[in-house]
Amino acid sequence: MPKTDTTMTTHGSWTPDPHLPRTGDKALSEALRNLSRPVYVLDVNGQIGVAQDGIATLGAPRRAAAGSFRLMGWSPPISLESLGDPGFKSDHGLRFAYICGAMANGITSTAMVEAIGKAGMIGFFGAGGLSIEQIESAIDTLTKDMANIPYGFNLIHSPNDTDLEQKTVALYLAKDVRLVSASAYLDLTTPLVQYRIHGIHRNDQGKIVCPNRIIAKVSREEVARKFFSPPAEKHIQRLLERGEITAEQADLARRVPMTQDLTAEADSGGHTDNRPALCLFPTMKALRDEMAMRHDYGIPLRVGLAGGIATPESAAAAFAMGAAYILTGSVNQSCVEADTSRLVKKMLTETRQADIIMAPAADMFEMGVKVQVLKRGTMFSMRGSRLYDIYRTYDRFEDVPENQRKLVEGSLLKCSFEQEWANTRAFFMRRDPTQVDRAEKNPKHKMALVFRSYLGRASLWAKSGVPDRVIDYQIWCGPAMGAFNEWVKGSFLRSPENRKTVTVAMNLLYGAAVIGRLNGLKNQGIDPFGFRDAIAPISHGRIQSLTKSPAEVIGVDGEAFRPARPPVR
Repeated sequence: MPKTDTTMTTHGSWTPDPHLPRTGDKALSEALRNLSRPVYVLDVNGQIGVAQDGIATLGAPRRAAAGSFRLMGWSPPISLESLGDPGFKSDHGLRFAYICGAMANGITSTAMVEAIGKAGMIGFFGAGGLSIEQIESAIDTLTKDMANIPYGFNLIHSPNDTDLEQKTVALYLAKDVRLVSASAYLDLTTPLVQYRIHGIHRNDQGKIVCPNRIIAKVSREEVARKFFSPPAEKHIQRLLERGEITAEQADLARRVPMTQDLTAEADSGGHTDNRPALCLFPTMKALRDEMAMRHDYGIPLRVGLAGGIATPESAAAAFAMGAAYILTGSVNQSCVEADTSRLVKKMLTETRQADIIMAPAADMFEMGVKVQVLKRGTMFSMRGSRLYDIYRTYDRFEDVPENQRKLVEGSLLKCSFEQEWANTRAFFMRRDPTQVDRAEKNPKHKMALVFRSYLGRASLWAKSGVPDRVIDYQIWCGPAMGAFNEWVKGSFLRSPENRKTVTVAMNLLYGAAVIGRLNGLKNQGIDPFGFRDAIAPISHGRIQSLTKSPAEVIGVDGEAFRPARPPVR
């Protein structure tokens, strides 16, 4: 146990009741982990001591009481429920300020949404890339199993398939889906605005009520500004002309923000601008304050953080910066409930931070938009980039040099271009026949649709675990996955069969609380260097907690944590 520094500030005194302070290398570590009790750091005859009971007196006393000790620092009790914004948790009926983000193709499955929701958090089903029938089936499943438990669905921007976006919104409205996660939006769309203001009215107290809520996931300030603003007039007028809203509802829509809760999306898997969280989040907070002052909505605007949330330190940093909530994505993809193949989960558990790369996005291919994917073990990024280079260079596939055409047909499509076009054509005849009409008139668009077919199916091959397509797997992944693997190295969470979504979430929240306590003591002048060995298990994934549900006792390295109150229902 390190010695005290006589120059350290004394914050007061502490009197034992009934136990004397503990000393030794494990004393502070064990005290920090017991979140339900305060932590007092004391000068015990020149040694640092720790207590969690007794009577602390803040301020320099006129006369030291007999048997008292100098109080060098202290930390109050903390519960995991206290992390994040209280209003966010109350408004959404949550116990913890934690969102399980939507991974497309249903990778964030109904099972994952159900598990995280019943644990007092919220999950968004990964509706992106699925058909209307698949989304409807997921809605029916969650409606049946999640009565009075919060959950949501993803609504992804589809600039190349606006009809699908409109049909998805129509389904959500018909099925009373009241919360969506809006992601990958480059601009607001009329279907998104329609979802937000559908059913808007004043209640008996005259307050404007929007039954449908959006949690936007945004990485650009100019897009965030639009989400924190009322809907653009062009969208309101369009909905008025179509008879979707009344004149009174149009007037009310001009008085509310598109979203009250916005997630600052930093360096994440999938669609991302690779923004650094430490720069992005303060910018979004400043924008929030600006827009709140400008519009005076009468409700608070809130900002959460996503992208890179994978360790206790990153979660603690997010909350320390003022995040209303944290959102995880990449790390959930390796969890038991994720609807993806065992092979993909194994590949993800072996991922390091440098094993990621950007690749062309299937849904925004022609625009040059990219997604962040796993590099290790696949050649998807290289092959996708080759297709995009060909698309940019040539106006028709017949113009592509023979050696490149053979590579595309032999290694990527594994059939002739025309055979692949026949399959692609059949798909779009069911999904959106206008794309076929356009492609048959424009060879470059035809080439884009065929290339998009390869890119889109690459994620499905990964999800299904198609064995002869491993080299083509598209696995959305950010550096968070590598950071998580480093954190859990040597712990029970190293194995994918132990990575239950709630277990991961609770360990991140618990670790964030412990790290927050430690940093609070450090800011009072307590040097944690002397406790490096004792604190290391918290920082490096040795938290030995397997949770069945947060309502049960969670064992953490021999200590027990019991939540202070039951989940909100």
